[in-house]
Amino acid sequence: MDKKIRVAIAGGTGYTGGELFRILLNHPAVEIVAATTTSSEGTPVASVHRDLIGETELCFGKDLNDPDVIFLCLGHGISRQFVDTHEIGPDCRIIDLGNDFRLDGDYAGRHFVYGLCESAREEVRKAHDVANPGCFATAIQLATLPLAAAGLINDEIHVTAITGSTGAGKKPGETTHFSYRSDNISIYKLFTHQHLAEIRQNLCRVSEDKLEAKVNFVPLRGDFTRGIFASVYTRATEGMSQQDYQKLYEDYYASSPFVFHSAEGISMKEVVNTNKGLVHVELHDGYVHIASAIDNLVKGAAGQAVQNMNLMFGLPEDTGLRLKPSAF
Repeated sequence: MDKKIRVAIAGGTGYTGGELFRILLNHPAVEIVAATTTSSEGTPVASVHRDLIGETELCFGKDLNDPDVIFLCLGHGISRQFVDTHEIGPDCRIIDLGNDFRLDGDYAGRHFVYGLCESAREEVRKAHDVANPGCFATAIQLATLPLAAAGLINDEIHVTAITGSTGAGKKPGETTHFSYRSDNISIYKLFTHQHLAEIRQNLCRVSEDKLEAKVNFVPLRGDFTRGIFASVYTRATEGMSQQDYQKLYEDYYASSPFVFHSAEGISMKEVVNTNKGLVHVELHDGYVHIASAIDNLVKGAAGQAVQNMNLMFGLPEDTGLRLKPSAF
């Protein structure tokens, strides 16, 4: 691509916005032309995201500066308000990282495609606007998509998943500050987490509405900053061996540049700071168990949004997203 993609980031003061800046400042096909916010107008981006000192001279402002695509990193429920109150040309694309368009993608004459690339790659390529999936939703669906696509979910799905403190956003709260989170684990939104609806809706789409099983989800707050690790199991299909399940996952993700089945057990260390997703499947006493690990801010948010942008603009899917894991 000779002409760079003109990008605007709306609401870029939070953790997700910071990750977008880090990725897009090093993206070879992107020029960031605007960063808007209601709270830090005139403030240098590098003053808010201190790790970007020396990386950019961009300041937060009000103007969008005629972008080709806008990333909405706003609080949940605010994206629709942004679309209503800003002049966005019909040719300008939108990638929303909130939850406003995940369940109902039709709004203000736009149609938002649910942007989980591993389940809707071709739809994203053709999309004008995209609703980025939630972080828990991404981790859990990476564990279950191959089963759903093969029609192999025949019983309830049980999920226990733990997330880092960045998943709660930048604004401090009673359960996010250091003295509560450190050396502590707690349950929240037991069986009622907001991502359940999008998980259910997309798994039904992938399985062509044949999914009848309930998804039982126990979310945990972890005493670390970033990453999601999900433990998922359901009753195995009669006649399926562990090797059959492993081949199912390897085949399903064979075309993905980021999601891989590991024959050995996995951990979050292998995915943190990357756009990678790892899954590991085992068969135990009539149940199939899948472990899934992602970085909640990258594959679960900003990285996946850039992956969607790459597809939408005809770029190789992994452009600007070959990020080094921390490992230790």
